[in-house]
Amino acid sequence: MVAAEEAFLGFVGAGQPFEVVAQPPFTLQSFAHVDQTTVIWLYWNDLDTWPHFQKEVLDAFRRQHQRKLLWLSTLGQRRTIDRLLGFLTLLIDEHGEQCEQGYYLPFPLTHAQIGSAIGSTRVTVTRLMGKLRQGGLIQSYGENLICLSNGTDWKKQV
Repeated sequence: MVAAEEAFLGFVGAGQPFEVVAQPPFTLQSFAHVDQTTVIWLYWNDLDTWPHFQKEVLDAFRRQHQRKLLWLSTLGQRRTIDRLLGFLTLLIDEHGEQCEQGYYLPFPLTHAQIGSAIGSTRVTVTRLMGKLRQGGLIQSYGENLICLSNGTDWKKQV
């Protein structure tokens, strides 16, 4: 029996469509952090019925594509610490909430999930998170949430 391996793929928020092209050889799971979440399933030809909605969906996909190019650029960095901080910065930029110290990610992520996302190990992520904390770039907020500190130029400090 092969043990299942968890992999972090990303987040889809309100107003962000996604496309499943083929039946994948893996199991997709989704978790809603907001009550009363609704998912609408449409086929592409269904959108022809509503041209205005079709335009909004295509515009949303265009924005997502541009954002993915930023993600790929960040995850293509050579140094792991650059990938880690870039990943956290983009994630907090997209989903973060403001607090007195800066902006924090409103849901917890394990070091293993982060490692999976940036192509590293849990041990390396733990070590580098400690380095970022020592440099004052990140800090814990609330119940083990990640906070990106205000007013830091991380390129100079890392």
